[in-house]
Amino acid sequence: MSFKKIIKLSTPVLAAAALLISAPASADGEAVYKKACTMCHGSGMMGAPKTGDSAAWADRIAQGNDTLYNHAINGIGTMKPKGGKKSLSDDEVKAAVDYMVSQVK
Repeated sequence: MSFKKIIKLSTPVLAAAALLISAPASADGEAVYKKACTMCHGSGMMGAPKTGDSAAWADRIAQGNDTLYNHAINGIGTMKPKGGKKSLSDDEVKAAVDYMVSQVK
């Protein structure tokens, strides 16, 4: 097989591989929550709304997702930005917020 034919046949495969490597993985909200949020939101530590407490979350949810995401990413009150887990991506934080909200809906 000629070199040109090998290149022609492998180009689509290489392009697909590049997309897979560069595509961000979808964040698993529950896993992020367990890793980074459960200490405070599981117990209500430092005034954090407890996961599953619909009364504690109602007013927060009413503010909309953008506000929830902003508070989780940038911090609010005693909560540090990203819950003090600087290594989390914004998408991971948003996924964790979505998970917590899903627990009261």
